[in-house]
Amino acid sequence: MQLTSAQKSFAAWCFIAALLSGVLWLLSPVLAPFVVAAVLAYALTPVVDWLDHVGRGRIPRVLAVVVVELLFVLALIGVFLLMVPILAKELPLMRDQLPAMMDSVNRALAPLLKQWGVQVSLDGASLKAFVLKYFNSNLEDVFGSLMTSLKLGGSVALAVVGNAVLIPVALFYLLMDWAHFLSKLEHLIPPRLRGGTVSFLSEVDWVLGQYLRGQLLVMLILAVFYSAALFLFGLDLALPIGIFTGLAIFVPYVGFGVGLLLATLAGLLQFSSAAGGVGQAFVMVAVVFGLGQMVESFFLTPRLVGERIGLHPLAVIFALLAFGQLFGFVGVLIALPVSAVLLVAIRRLKARYLDSALYRA
Repeated sequence: MQLTSAQKSFAAWCFIAALLSGVLWLLSPVLAPFVVAAVLAYALTPVVDWLDHVGRGRIPRVLAVVVVELLFVLALIGVFLLMVPILAKELPLMRDQLPAMMDSVNRALAPLLKQWGVQVSLDGASLKAFVLKYFNSNLEDVFGSLMTSLKLGGSVALAVVGNAVLIPVALFYLLMDWAHFLSKLEHLIPPRLRGGTVSFLSEVDWVLGQYLRGQLLVMLILAVFYSAALFLFGLDLALPIGIFTGLAIFVPYVGFGVGLLLATLAGLLQFSSAAGGVGQAFVMVAVVFGLGQMVESFFLTPRLVGERIGLHPLAVIFALLAFGQLFGFVGVLIALPVSAVLLVAIRRLKARYLDSALYRA
């Protein structure tokens, strides 16, 4: 059977897509730092362009790139350091108050379980001795095991350090020449397909940009909300837990769940020694995180992200899991951009189908 030119073109593009997918899968460990740099360059290029526009050409692009990249690295370090006060505060509290908290839980649950014929008794003294032994005596063993693991996995540590150096370097060059790279890629598209392809990619860029900007606003508002709400309940770690929860919302439901767990643990450890402290901790978590989830789901996300974009949180979760399963870490990085491409493609196919004779027949 003789294939038409359109069928041959379609088969060629399918072959190219399959070939690129195979190369991406085979070279994923090598490509990972470059994909990270490319994703960051896509997100940070508008900021560099904005600085160029504000400076009216008087600010060299290399200076704008250095400033933006430096600020991004400092922000990343700041977010990472949010976990330091949480660990520094909760580990001593866990050592000192976990036995007391377990005694409170024992006193509260034992009578209820006894009504059902279940005899449960937690020995607070034995638990306290175990906790003190674990936290005070095993630090040297834990440190020794960590050092041994680092020695055995020296190649892994070297790869991490190498990526930490390579990603900022690749990001610098991509930010410097982003427009040049896009121009080169555009010239690789056949002239007869260039107009439609550029229009398609422009729509993808708009969808992805709207999603990222809207999601960033949601994250900042929720970080302020959770920090303030937990502070009003008297939680000592309100600021780091609130900021971490707000920023982690970028991964739907997962960030919310981690923040809920951290706030619950911190509340139980802080309030367990007071009368009714366990109930106070659960009330705090229920009110703050219940109200936060309602505000995010029914107001912030519909208003700021917008249903018109079409990237539903469940679609984002599925994309992250699916691409992560197929391509590993690189797949997680490209999941959102590829989802935007597929979304625009589905929209265009739907529009073409609704205008076709097949639909009207």
